[in-house]
Parts: sequence; C-alpha cells; structure tokens
Amino acid sequence: MPGPTMFVPPRRTRRGAVLTLVFAGVLAAGAATGSWGEEGQDGRNPAVDRTPPRTAARAVDRNALEAAAAEAAEDGKSGSEAAAEVIDRSGDAWSAVYSPREYEGFALALDGAYVGVGLTTRRTGGGRMEVDAVRPGGPAERAGVRPGDRIRTIDAVDVTGRPVTDVVSLLRGDGRSLSAWPAATPGTPVRLGLQRGGRRWERTLLRARLATENVEAVRLAGGGPGTAPATLIKIGSFTKGTGDRVREAVRAAAPGEGVLLDLRGNPGGLLTEAVTAASAFLDGGLVATYDVHGRPRVLEAGRGGDTRRPLVVLVDGGTMSAAELLTGALQDRGRAVVVGSRTFGKGSVQMPSRLAEGSVAELTVGHYRTPAGRSVDGTGIVPDLVVRDDAEQRARTVLGGLGGGS
Repeated sequence: MPGPTMFVPPRRTRRGAVLTLVFAGVLAAGAATGSWGEEGQDGRNPAVDRTPPRTAARAVDRNALEAAAAEAAEDGKSGSEAAAEVIDRSGDAWSAVYSPREYEGFALALDGAYVGVGLTTRRTGGGRMEVDAVRPGGPAERAGVRPGDRIRTIDAVDVTGRPVTDVVSLLRGDGRSLSAWPAATPGTPVRLGLQRGGRRWERTLLRARLATENVEAVRLAGGGPGTAPATLIKIGSFTKGTGDRVREAVRAAAPGEGVLLDLRGNPGGLLTEAVTAASAFLDGGLVATYDVHGRPRVLEAGRGGDTRRPLVVLVDGGTMSAAELLTGALQDRGRAVVVGSRTFGKGSVQMPSRLAEGSVAELTVGHYRTPAGRSVDGTGIVPDLVVRDDAEQRARTVLGGLGGGS
C-alpha cells in the first residue's frame, strides 16, 4: 500500500451524496482520458479565494472501525459500509473506505500510472465533444485519432450534449460515474464513433496502462521590461517519481534563470515526493513536521539543492495538501515568493488500513505544520502577493525583480 499521503482521492458516494471531490491530478493527466472542458482549455481550476472548512471534527478510532467492519462481516452484512458509517459519524471529511477495486486504482494513480486510451476531450458549441489532445504513442494515436476529431459515440452511446464527466466515465470503462474506480483493465476495448469534416467512421481502441505526466517544464521567452526569460515548472500532482523530475527540470534550466513553480490546481499526493521536490530548491533543513497518533515526525530536505536561483511559486484555491506543504516550506524558509490566491487548507495526513472483505480504510492519522510552526488545516496559505487576475504575468514580474534571467 502507499505510505502517508496528503491527497484528494476520489471519494466513494455514500448515502446518496454527490461526488464532490475527485482525484484531480489523475483526471487532468488523462487517467480518465478526458479533461474538464467546463474549466477551460488549459484544464486549470480558476483561482478560489475562500477560507476552507476544518478537515475533521474528530479522529476516527481505527480499532472501532475495524471492529464494526468485522462484526458486520460476521453477520453477513457489508463490512465496508459499516466502516463508512463509523467515518460518517466522526465528521472527518478526508477519511474514507474503498473497495479493493477502487483502492487498486488509487494506488495505481499514486504510482504514476493510469489505464486509458491516451486522449483528452473538450466541449465545443452545441455540446459537441472533440479530441483536445492525443498522447504520443498511446492507443488513440496508434488508431489515427487526431486533435479536433469529433467524438460522436462511445460504445454506441451518443455523447453529444453530455457532461464531460459522463464522457470521461465511458472512456474509462465504468459507464456509470467517476466514483466507480478504477478504469477498466488494460486490453479492454472501447469503440469510438468519430467524425473529421464530412467523414464518419468507427474505431475500436484497446485501453492500456500509461504513465502520467505530472511535471511539465517550459522555457518562457522574455516579454519586455520586467519579464526576463524563465523556466515554468508545472506540477500536476505528487505521484511516484515527481520529485526527481522536478529536480531534473531545475538542473536543466539556464544558469541564473528564474523558475516559476506552478502548483495551481495541484491536489497533493505522496509526502515523500513533495519533500524531494523541496530538496530541489533547498540545501537540507526542515520541510515540515507532522504527527501520527500524537507522535511527532520530521521531514527534512536533502542536501545539494539550488538555493541561488530566483523562485516564485504560483498557487490558488486548488492548491492542496502536499502542494501546500511544499509551498509552506519554501515560503517559511525564505526561499520563494508566493503569488496567487489563498490555498485550500488541507493539512491532514492519511494512512491506509486493510479491513475485512479486502476493503481499505484511508484514515486521518495526524496533521502537519510548516517550518515556522504554522498549521494550514482549514486556513490555507496566504500568498506574499495576493492576485486574482493575470497571476502568471504578475509572478513573472516579481521574478524579474528578484533578478531572474539569463
């Protein structure tokens, strides 16, 4: 099982509740082989300026939860449902119970992989669904699918006018809702009805296991006074290998060139990967402290990071959990200027526990604090420069003032 996580996994729907929070990193990367067309072409959530609710009313008693699940199983009832009721009564918004299949998808995503066909979608006028991008080497590209192709049907289901979430669900293979994790297994077929201009055709694709691309590094050219060349590093989520890819991107940046670290919309992930990412900009020292059932733990950066390169961190209301841990560390250590809007405010740590019937409970075991001792849970992190519009351009201006440029 994955170790300590600070994440927004897909929540199971309980007692008719709607699916309000999803594993955003996986969806944006294409694990669901679809993007959130309603949120814009770039897939980023708009900045949110709000004070989030507290994470938990009280900690879930692990022994009580396991006892409830075992008792229900002995009585021929669902152990996972009994465990979910214990969590519901606790008021903990981040603890959850998953079926073996659901948790398999969760673990797969944290491992930096997903099952899909390698394309993202967008809605256009009239509710039409189009291919936005095609992953090189993926099943969609091998089948000749191109950006701009219209998707008319998926497994004979007309998708015109349907929500993007429904299209995502059909492409993944659950055919019902985003809560039915994970996607179908590799090798399962999905038949697409496509249109390009006046040509209509159908093609069957075989889903495959693909690696997520959670780190994107782009060199930004200078754009006039106050905007020197810089490297933009966008982190979608902290899955396995993310930290090392951030370090590689920093090392590849031109000497003296500033870095824009974009954590907007990042839902978090593995603690270890966030610490490794912090190590790219720090030369050892404290990243955060957290407690597990009251026992303190310390997270420290590795040695040898780039401590001289100008650095600005971009955040918004979708910056959560492990992404907030990284932001708080760089801010408290005086290593970066933070620009954007208040972050979400999820400062809790979850760890998995296997239950009867093979289901898994992800339970909150503690909360973390930044190097300066700040708790972000329920409050978030306030940027050094709060901006609502043109955050990236403002961040570049700040970076120029810090001396970022070749």
